[in-house]
Amino acid sequence: MFYPHERMALFIDGANLYSAARGLGFDIDYKRLLDHFRSKGTLIRAFYYTALLEDQEYSPLRPLIDWLDYNGYSVVTKPAKEFTDASGRRRIKGNMDIELAIDALEIADKLDHMIIFSGDGDFRRLVDALQRKGKRVTVVSTMRSQPPMIADELRRQADQYVDLESMREAIGRSHSERPAPPLRNDDDYEYDDDEDEFDNSPARA
Repeated sequence: MFYPHERMALFIDGANLYSAARGLGFDIDYKRLLDHFRSKGTLIRAFYYTALLEDQEYSPLRPLIDWLDYNGYSVVTKPAKEFTDASGRRRIKGNMDIELAIDALEIADKLDHMIIFSGDGDFRRLVDALQRKGKRVTVVSTMRSQPPMIADELRRQADQYVDLESMREAIGRSHSERPAPPLRNDDDYEYDDDEDEFDNSPARA
């Protein structure tokens, strides 16, 4: 349900999409993802949101962020917060919900169709607000990972739900096609989205 005349934008919750793809056993090819949606209509913007640890000498996310920035994506970042929980594990908090919601509402009048890559139930209210502005909203996430990454209330609110698994051939590459990148979250780190309702999901880079 994509129409050639539509003006579209992508809103990618980077940590959420990474976790969903990882749960399904493949990596996202971001060039193919951009090409895929350019073939569906007029792609106005592709936003990518992620939090970064600023004090790290090297972040494994930095090459991806730089590539996205030079290849058609509008990258939105902010400093992540690091803390030690009660069990002594170092955890990283980095929630980009507000940034994504503000950008979506600000650009809505220039668009017909908005595609949100996230399963976070907190976005249900945003989807409702966009629909009341006359916009169609597609949500991309997955029910096929363990645990499922899509909140039921978000899936029901969207005009269209697309399971990430169904896009594997169009935008994915298997882990075996390239060496696995070093993760920001090794045994000493656990990524924790402030508002994330999937607390048992795999650690995310």
